[in-house]
Amino acid sequence: TEMKLSGQEEFEVSRACENVPTGELDNDSGSGPRPDDPLDAASGKLGDPKDLLLFIQLNELLGWPQALEWRETGRWVLFEEKFEVGAGRWSAPHVPAVALSSLQKLRSLLAKGLVLLDCPAQSLLELVEQVTRVESLSPELRGQLKALLLQRPQHPIQTTGTSPCRGSAQPRETSRDEEAPLKEQRQNPLRQKLSPGTEAGAVLAGELGFLAHPLGVFVRLRDPVVLGPLTEVPLPSRFFCLLVGPPTLGRSYHEMGRAVAVLLSDPQFQGSARRASNLQDLLAALDAFLEEVTVLPPGRWDPTVRIPPPKCLPSQHKRLPAQLQEATGPSARRRAPAEDPHGRGPHAPGPELRRTGRLFGGLVQDVRRKASWYPSDFSDALHPQCLSAVLYIYLATVTNAITFGGLLGEATDGAQGVLESFLGTAVAGAAFCLMAGQPLTILSSTGPVLVFERLLFSFSRDHGLDYLPFRLWVGLWVATFCLVLVATEASVLVRYFTRFTEEGFCALISLIFIYDAVGKMLTLTQAYPIQRPGSLAYGCLCQYPEPGGNESQWTSTKPKGEDDILSLVRKMLGDFSSVLAILLGCGLDAFLDLATPKLLVPREFKPTLPGRGWLVSPFGANPWWLSVAAALPALLLSILIFMDQQITGVILNRAEYRLRKGAGFHLDLFCVAALMLLTSALGLPWYVSATVISLAHMDSLQRESRAGVPGEPPSFLGIREQRLTGLVVFILTGLSIFLAPVLKFIPMPVLYGIFLSMGVAAISSIQFTKRVQLLLMPAKHQPDLLLLRHVPLSRVHLFTAIQLACLGLLWIIKSTPAAIIFPLMLLGLVGVRKALEWVFSPQELLWLDEPMPEKERSIPETGLEPEYSFNRSDSEDSELRYQPKAPEINISVN
Repeated sequence: TEMKLSGQEEFEVSRACENVPTGELDNDSGSGPRPDDPLDAASGKLGDPKDLLLFIQLNELLGWPQALEWRETGRWVLFEEKFEVGAGRWSAPHVPAVALSSLQKLRSLLAKGLVLLDCPAQSLLELVEQVTRVESLSPELRGQLKALLLQRPQHPIQTTGTSPCRGSAQPRETSRDEEAPLKEQRQNPLRQKLSPGTEAGAVLAGELGFLAHPLGVFVRLRDPVVLGPLTEVPLPSRFFCLLVGPPTLGRSYHEMGRAVAVLLSDPQFQGSARRASNLQDLLAALDAFLEEVTVLPPGRWDPTVRIPPPKCLPSQHKRLPAQLQEATGPSARRRAPAEDPHGRGPHAPGPELRRTGRLFGGLVQDVRRKASWYPSDFSDALHPQCLSAVLYIYLATVTNAITFGGLLGEATDGAQGVLESFLGTAVAGAAFCLMAGQPLTILSSTGPVLVFERLLFSFSRDHGLDYLPFRLWVGLWVATFCLVLVATEASVLVRYFTRFTEEGFCALISLIFIYDAVGKMLTLTQAYPIQRPGSLAYGCLCQYPEPGGNESQWTSTKPKGEDDILSLVRKMLGDFSSVLAILLGCGLDAFLDLATPKLLVPREFKPTLPGRGWLVSPFGANPWWLSVAAALPALLLSILIFMDQQITGVILNRAEYRLRKGAGFHLDLFCVAALMLLTSALGLPWYVSATVISLAHMDSLQRESRAGVPGEPPSFLGIREQRLTGLVVFILTGLSIFLAPVLKFIPMPVLYGIFLSMGVAAISSIQFTKRVQLLLMPAKHQPDLLLLRHVPLSRVHLFTAIQLACLGLLWIIKSTPAAIIFPLMLLGLVGVRKALEWVFSPQELLWLDEPMPEKERSIPETGLEPEYSFNRSDSEDSELRYQPKAPEINISVN
């Protein structure tokens, strides 16, 4: 008897519809570079797991015995998605969980079934002809099975409406209807998330009453081809699997279909299946998968619970066979820079810190290296994200200029003020962005330099010296000392700045930002006191809306392209979130007409100190010998400038930021020295790299992958390295003098909030803060940090206590008259870190910090070789070498 298919008819497969060239499909299937062929069949080498991307779809046969139809019930790329029939939508991506018995049944079925490797079929019709040529099937059963396999499946494709768009249930009468499924497939939004070159795998499973025995077929096509409407996304199919049989208890065929999909979504099994030459190779790959399966006890785990995807996928290198690890491990270590357990490479991999043995040799190399990138430093800035970065950093820079300008005016009795701060920030910052080796650095007045300025003015006042001429000679000596440091390539010493030093300095600067912001806001309570309940100072009247006067209406209609529009809106809101928050604060202040202090910008372009010109006299009323004596304080300031500039440079040029254009430590220090001459001659503040603002600048320029497969978080691609954002920021800062009518409406509390947010974000994102939290946290509530697995908790607390003591000592010295030795204390952090090698073992320092160079040596361009070796297990070694690489200090701006 012939089977009746409810509402469905066998369709003739059109070659024009199926054999769509792969290039046409890939032209609009997503953005990004096309991955290489994941497997070279001739060489048998396994490609990168990311290149083995495969879209797997499970079509389940439902409706037996009344009306049979194929319905898509699941799909996989990296994770599983189930179609929720009741809700009419796809579930959230989750880690698939498969019963061990399903894998065992699948192995038995494939061992007895039909396996076709490198099948030459070029269409669905040819593939069905190959699949149904099973000796155990009679001609009648073969015809029924062929008709069933050619039946059009139903796909829950979300297109322009709110309800799923399923395959047409009406027989097609014209060629236009025949092409309709392919048109629906092209409109599938999922297609935009799959990278070009992605292939498909179709799994068909279900119960068939007319079969007496189970039938299992596994096919690998020699040339991938689009199989018409078989899959919801029109991708060339590489794999095809059929699992059907007589009705059984439970959903065994459904679970076996899921097991095949899980196997194909696994990079290791997929690679083995691509290069398998016979059935035994395929079964061996399945056995290798079973050896790695983790079994969860049924009484301790709920199978209905869906495991969310991990934040970072584990490295596939651990799963490679031992011979492949031995073959690739040493060569990879020879080619790649050494890494520490935190996934970070050396401070400056490459030639930046290589001694040349010639005067100014490092500077010349920096200039040559950065010159080739100079045109792209401007063209790479043509992106909307750069506009958001400009607006945010501009407000932060203006706030910093006003704050430090006001503090400098108080410290110098009006010798310098806000106007000099604006002018110096604009001139020095713009010049640095045009000439520096790392233009992402933001120059600014910093707390330590301000402390030195205050001490220098106090010394001049107490001894009856003319401050600005004395300051001029100090600046000249500082520039001379910095040029000597550049000539002797002293910047290679930054290799000794480990994370211990970086975190101590970054924590200090962050605390200064927080302290100043909170202090400024508290001082506002005196001039603008907080009104208590019952006060009549403000006329604020709140009324409840009339009944029915405030209601929201939701419509269920989803216009065409709404998902794309909402995605674009979310992206724009994310890029401009900080700017929008500032505008919201300004709008709220204006709408409520609050009595808050507003931004004060100088209206006249003239020096703050009456009677002086822009050029500072070399001597004034000071004796000639003071020009020589100025070398002593200049020496201390040179140490401070060197430490402040180079520690910030080390942090910004970390390997985890994936900077392509390299660092320029010698060139940066040379630019700072040249600007020291200029600012000293004009009586402008001294400028150096601002750690917190520079980190915020880099974070606002982070690049992430645009489209990812379901369940895959956006991947960090690097930083938009360019010179234009910083240049525009400083140009706008200089023009702010003429924008006073507009800037006067910005409330100062909003700007203090920028300071506070940057300081809090900076100090809360470093590992030092996490270890401080461990001091106050019970052991049972402590997070599963990797370092806690390898270092005793008491040793972690000891290391943190030493860092806290150093930070407290730096803060005390900065806040007392002993601040003159503050530069030496910064340099002392390196000595303290070196002394810790007598307290902690090398392995403990490897996890808590990072190893220091044993001696001064040239660093080859190919990178550093590991200088440490410990007795540890293979798993620990894998954890050391394959930790996810992400920025350690990440300022959350957007």
